Amino acid sequence: MKLILTIFCLALTQVVSAQTYAEKLGFPKGKKVIIFHVDDAGMSYDSNEGTRKALSSGVATSTSVMMPCPWVPHFMNLAQQNPTWDLGVHLTLTSEWKDYRWQPLTGREKTPGLYDPQGYYWRGVAEVVSHASPDEVESEIRAQIAQFRQFGLEPSHIDSHMGTLFQPKFIERYVKVGIEEKIPVMFPGGHNTLIQKESPIDVKATKMIGEKLWAARLPVLDDLFTETYSWKSPAGQPLTDQNLRAYKTQKFLALLKECKPGLTMIIVHCTDPTPQFSIISDSGPTRKGDLLAMLDPELRKYIEQNDIILTNWRDIKERCKQVK
Repeated sequence: MKLILTIFCLALTQVVSAQTYAEKLGFPKGKKVIIFHVDDAGMSYDSNEGTRKALSSGVATSTSVMMPCPWVPHFMNLAQQNPTWDLGVHLTLTSEWKDYRWQPLTGREKTPGLYDPQGYYWRGVAEVVSHASPDEVESEIRAQIAQFRQFGLEPSHIDSHMGTLFQPKFIERYVKVGIEEKIPVMFPGGHNTLIQKESPIDVKATKMIGEKLWAARLPVLDDLFTETYSWKSPAGQPLTDQNLRAYKTQKFLALLKECKPGLTMIIVHCTDPTPQFSIISDSGPTRKGDLLAMLDPELRKYIEQNDIILTNWRDIKERCKQVK
């Protein structure tokens, strides 16, 4: 019994003392290192404006662009004027809205499985998994990366719209493309405290993928949080800017308190909605709330007072290059 207890204690000590990826990247031990990442740049003018404000005046540190969407040129022109922005490719394989949609870049002859009967991407992840092959998906995501580079910019990372590329059928190609193109891949391969609360994950598998990316000299997240989109204001509360800001800011403060030390990416959706945005989606209020929270001095003050480190994909890519 004493031997068993000793072995258990040693194993526990190893788990507790295991280096986070943040520490491997050179950040101080025990620190919370955060990427506030804005999804969906390029989707609409309203999304572009929200992303611009969050990056230029708020605590947001990174974004990624939906290359098949019609407002991409506008956002990429903004990015060319703001060379310090951290910009990745939001690899897109779905087109979820009813009246506002987009198509694959590769063409129906090359990737027929990506097209729904109307000639657009499928609306849902399950439909993509059912109809598209890994080869078709790889062709499309490579085309989106190539299209990004046509604007004279190099992506700081790749990530996945609606998480389609995290499906078992496609995850290998997602990682493969990142490694071959030498682009950091948004993937949580560390302690995964927050992401495990969102949905069941195979901890062993995520760690193995994280180790594969790290071995390829690409940075790896310790944790990921994606559920800010589902934070809806309390029923009956007027959707004023003041109420949206107060509600979302308090949610972000609580989330930062819950974060464990390590490198954590928090996904937000910052939109500055015009009346026309409601034609696209009813998500305007929650997206506006994210923007207002990113701009809120109270959130910035908490980050500074608690010595939380903000970073982005460019920084951690450069740090990864220095690791021996």
